[in-house]
Formats: sequence, C-alpha cells, structure tokens
Amino acid sequence: MVRLNLALQGGGAHGAFTWGVLDRLLEEEDIEIAAVSGTSAGAINAIVAVEGILEAGRAFAREQLDDFWRGVAEAATRVSPFRPLPFFADPRYDLTHSPLYLFSIAMMRAFSPYQFNPNNFNPLRELLDHYIQFERVVGQDKIKLFINTTHVATGALRIFREYELNTDIVLASTTLPQLFQTPLIDGEGYWDGGYVANPAIEPMTQETDVRDVLIVQLNPLARAAIPTTPQEIFDRLNEIVFNASLLAELRRIAERNRLVETGELSAEKHAVIRLHLVHGDGELANYAGSSRLLADSGFLNELKALGRARMDRFLRRHKQEIGHKSSFDYERMVAARLGKPT
Repeated sequence: MVRLNLALQGGGAHGAFTWGVLDRLLEEEDIEIAAVSGTSAGAINAIVAVEGILEAGRAFAREQLDDFWRGVAEAATRVSPFRPLPFFADPRYDLTHSPLYLFSIAMMRAFSPYQFNPNNFNPLRELLDHYIQFERVVGQDKIKLFINTTHVATGALRIFREYELNTDIVLASTTLPQLFQTPLIDGEGYWDGGYVANPAIEPMTQETDVRDVLIVQLNPLARAAIPTTPQEIFDRLNEIVFNASLLAELRRIAERNRLVETGELSAEKHAVIRLHLVHGDGELANYAGSSRLLADSGFLNELKALGRARMDRFLRRHKQEIGHKSSFDYERMVAARLGKPT
C-alpha cells in the first residue's frame, strides 16, 4: 500500500478531466489517498470523492462522481446561458460564436451578479446539498481536506479544513465574482481560490507524513498561437493568472528539494517532496477558453474519458515510483512544454 496526497486544480467545466483521473485512480486498491487540496472545480471533485469514500468506499465514490457530474450537465441544460445553440454549435465546444454566450458576457461586463442575479441562484448549491453529507466529512480523521479560497479583503489565501467544511465554503472556492455574489463566511467575503493557490501543495505535506503529491493540472501551460481577438486575449490571461501560483509553488519545492539533496538544508528538518503530475495540456489546449463554462453532457464525458486515459498512462509509466522518487522534474517540464531543449 502506498499513500498519496492529491492536488486538484480548478478550471470550470474542465474539472470533468479530473473526474476521469479520480475515476481511474479509485480503481487502484493499493493506493491510499491521505489528503486532498482542491481549488474551485478541484474543490468540488475533492469533496464529492472524499465524502463518497467515507460513506461507502471507492466504488461508491466513483458512482457519486458520475451522478454529480451528470447532475451538473442536467442543471446546465435547464438554466445555464453558457450552452451551444443548434445553429451555432462548434465541434470544438467553442461558445464564442453563440449569440446567447455573447449576450451573457456583455451582461456580465455591464452588470454585477448583485444586479442580474439578485437571488444569488447557484445550481451547484442544490447539487452539493443533495449529494454531500458534510457531517460525515467534518467528523472524520481518515482523509485530510484543504479547500482553497481567496480572502477578498486582503487578497490572501484562506484554506478551509475538513473539520469546518460546509456548502458555503465549497461554493466560495468556486466563486468567480463576475458570475456570483461574494459568499460570506463568518462575515468575511471569499472568492475562487485559483487567484492565489491553484491549488496549495505545501500545507498538505506539512500536516501529513506523506511526501508524494499527485498534481492534476487543468490550465494549459503553453499555447502555440498568439491570441489576437479580445476573447482569446482574455482567455489566455486567465490561464496565466490561474497557473501562476502553482508554478511559483513548484519552483519553491524544486529549489528546496535541491538544497536538501545537496546538504545545504537539513534533511531532518526539510523533507524532500516527491512530485507527480497528470495533465491534458495538449488536448485541453485545443479547446477554447469559453469551453470552461460549457457543461454539456457530451463535452463533460469527453473530458472524463481523456482524464481516465491520462491517469491510466501515468499509472503504467510511474506507479512504481510513488513512494520512492518524483516522476517529473519541474525545470524539464517547463522547458519541454515551452518547446525548449533540455
């Protein structure tokens, strides 16, 4: 049995890729999940999977993930303005030519959610209330949870732990302020954690004795084409912002690992963190940024299949390295994904 910490990045509907990763991982009975750090869609996947494991085991967790994401697609069909119209459907799931999408974006730029959504309706609330029994998560010590949010007043990272979670906290981790009113927790406002930690890694390694972290990355690191349209520029800026904190943390971990391995830092005080990565960079980069808002069932299932395939490939290539060494090198990863020689 090997133990693993999971770091689940946010990325809107692209979180269905992580659904597929978890679906495949949960088939591995000899890999135990010790802790999960999740941001935005990663926080949703984290709470749904962990609560399912605690309720009835791995098989049930897989079923619960399936049911939850099916519920996301059904809710989107009923209420979401971010969906393709018959005459404007794009085989690449690009919404940018859909009049309904363009109208919705114009509305968000002209009005705040306090104006166009005064009742603060959020379909995720209904799904979380239906599927998640938070008292089961709060009252356990088997799997640690780290749900990342941005504290609006200070811009600082606020991590909520398993023993304090509820629907409002998980929703706070997913809240894009252009779409939903700011959740208040104990009188303080919180937004999507992706602005400051997407997701946070080091707190897991500090609060568990597990040194292996599997990162599921959703936001493409590199894109070949230079964005030229207003929408493409906006989408690429979002990707850069939502990757920045993760890349900074990986850089810190890589440098600390190097100092420990060279003896410049004490190995007794500073453990080497073994990093592993599953990403869909090439395939996910083929989708337009607008597809992160598209919860179409066909699209979500396509992403799930991609996530399963990527996780299966990781297990075939690197499972034996868990518990022994990192399966990727940060500097080589960045160089390779930016097309530089290593």
